[in-house]
Amino acid sequence: MRLARHFALAALLGMTAPAALLAQETVIRGGAEAEQSQPALLIADAVYVEDGAQLVATGNVEALHDGVRLTATRIVYDQEGNTLSIDGPIRITDDTGNLLLADAAQMDQGLRNGLLSGARMVMEEQLQLAAVEAQRVDGRYTQLSRVAVTSCQVCGRNEVPLWQIRADRVIHDEDARQLYFEGAQFRVLDVPLLWLPQLRLPDPSLSRARGFLTPTIRSTSLLGTGIRVPYFIPIGDDKDLTLTPYLSSETRTLEARYRQAFANGTIELNGAVTRDTLVEDETRGYLFALGEFGLRNDYKLEFELQSVSDDAYFNEYDYGPSERLESYVLVSRARADEYIQHDLTAYETLRAAEDNDTQPSLILGSSIERRYFPSRIGGELRLGAELHGHYRRSTLDVDSNDDDSVVDGRDMARLTAEAAWYRRWTLAGGIRAGVQTHLWADRYITWDDAAADGEADQLTPGAALELRWPFVRRGAGGERTLIEPVLQYGWVGGERLNVPTDESTRVEFDEANLLELSHFPAADRRERGELGVAAMRMTHQGRSGWTAGLTLGRVWRSDLDSGLSRSSGLDDHQSDWLISGGFTNPLGLSISVRGLMDDDWQFSKAESRAAWSNDRVDLGATYVMLVEDPLEDRDESQAEWGFDGSYRFGRHWTGSAEWRYDLADRRLDRTGLGLQYRNECVQVDLTVSRKFASATNLEPSTDFGLMVGLTGFGTAASAKEYRRTCN
Repeated sequence: MRLARHFALAALLGMTAPAALLAQETVIRGGAEAEQSQPALLIADAVYVEDGAQLVATGNVEALHDGVRLTATRIVYDQEGNTLSIDGPIRITDDTGNLLLADAAQMDQGLRNGLLSGARMVMEEQLQLAAVEAQRVDGRYTQLSRVAVTSCQVCGRNEVPLWQIRADRVIHDEDARQLYFEGAQFRVLDVPLLWLPQLRLPDPSLSRARGFLTPTIRSTSLLGTGIRVPYFIPIGDDKDLTLTPYLSSETRTLEARYRQAFANGTIELNGAVTRDTLVEDETRGYLFALGEFGLRNDYKLEFELQSVSDDAYFNEYDYGPSERLESYVLVSRARADEYIQHDLTAYETLRAAEDNDTQPSLILGSSIERRYFPSRIGGELRLGAELHGHYRRSTLDVDSNDDDSVVDGRDMARLTAEAAWYRRWTLAGGIRAGVQTHLWADRYITWDDAAADGEADQLTPGAALELRWPFVRRGAGGERTLIEPVLQYGWVGGERLNVPTDESTRVEFDEANLLELSHFPAADRRERGELGVAAMRMTHQGRSGWTAGLTLGRVWRSDLDSGLSRSSGLDDHQSDWLISGGFTNPLGLSISVRGLMDDDWQFSKAESRAAWSNDRVDLGATYVMLVEDPLEDRDESQAEWGFDGSYRFGRHWTGSAEWRYDLADRRLDRTGLGLQYRNECVQVDLTVSRKFASATNLEPSTDFGLMVGLTGFGTAASAKEYRRTCN
């Protein structure tokens, strides 16, 4: 029946009012002006003609034209005046998703111009604009009179929104996606707080608009109470600038961030300029530059430059790292059978106990590795080369007794080439056998060190044989278990040269390098002689989705190396037991444990973390322990407990906390609490943290932070999932 009415309507319109259903649109093409006609579509339950000039459509009326859809209870089209009289409730949706509601309207036949009474506009299902009347102009502008604007859910005629903006007039520019207010008044719970004669805000569909962002209030024991007010400036589609004045009783700071996107990469600059009372009559600040670009032939360029005016600046303002600055330029290429990397790194220490003249301040590195699969001998062949050099500013060729036992001015360069061959076989009974052979060629040059050889070179061979016997069990319910014992015998030839150890100052023994022939992280030092490794790997996956894993391993060596420290677990002929395990389940619980344990059941190094994460809870606890180790410049044992987490009390409230406790010194290192409230129209974050004195933070400080954001505008995050419901 409805389709028949549509057909009858089309026939009727074709006979009586063809002009009414064709929207005339002017199009400029190559300087010539042409007329392009686009048909409008009208659907209704009943259609008839009155007085020979008026077309009346009633009952479930829908009109569609040029991306605009209108629904109403009755539409009267006047052919002589080329106008539409529309009875509500009226619902108009444009092609961007904006919704306009009204009680009644007078519009032209193209729905581009007209007057609507009792209008209400809803943008991106967030921002609501209620007005006495609205006027559409040229299909681009909507002018609303006597307006109330909010993104808060309003339930009932007499309910007051949490916040709103009252204005004499609001103009919405659909093309520029901007809202222009005249006579604006900001209200909280209907209490006027701020009046502005003119105000411009982005509509919710615009993500990059010039203007103020959410301000934050920060109070610290060092800087007093202050406010940050970011101002965002888009500079075209590919770059923008954000300026943030930070003003308090103790500081006048201007923060800045510049971002730019290119066809093949991006750059970002962050910095600040400060005048404060902490350092009198000095301009302080910092500058960070970060970039990433894709180059020809699959090469990738990355760089980061870091600079700061003084060592204490980051501790007082929390802008960057408090121990060392790292600036680098890196060019790399990664392919299936090749990796190339060239890098230049500059370090600057901010620690009071370290001197930049005696620290390696400039480090150069270059490496290449390729792999081949020769058909004659089988297996995998790897060829690689590495160049490394580092420079100290000091020229002193002895140690000046500054507690680090390192020659003050020692500079080094190293060139290493390696050829390695790997192959595996499957034997009877499912035993997996593997063999690997290595040949290293090293060349060392040392400057400004009276006790070391100036030049040295060596060829070092190495080989290893490995046996694995994996056992796999599959249960009827889908559970799976793997138990894999591993044995390895290896040998590394050659003797240690009179070459200083500058790169391999810290040795980590873990499951990743358990089967390596040398556990030193760089080629300036290698373990020598024979070695044996015994390990066991076990994993289990339960039918309900939980998984558990455990790795046990130990290394036996024929030769000792004085460069292996107590906390490395490798300082004896037989190493400490390596223990590593983990557990996860579908409920969000995860546990990881790793440590080195000797035969007396004493740990030399241990770390563990337990975490629980789901829709309401995100909790984590960490424990770290290191024994006293003079070779790693650690005069006493260190241990620390850490806790961090958040809990969502309800749909809108979330609490968070962090806590770090130094077990060795028996003191708190850092504590913090946070509370967040968020609904569909506002987000409030309150934080408080306390940092206690340490080696890099000589003065304790307490920070308070408050951020209040109004959501629903273009530059604010969407909060539809936090929307309250009406009973």
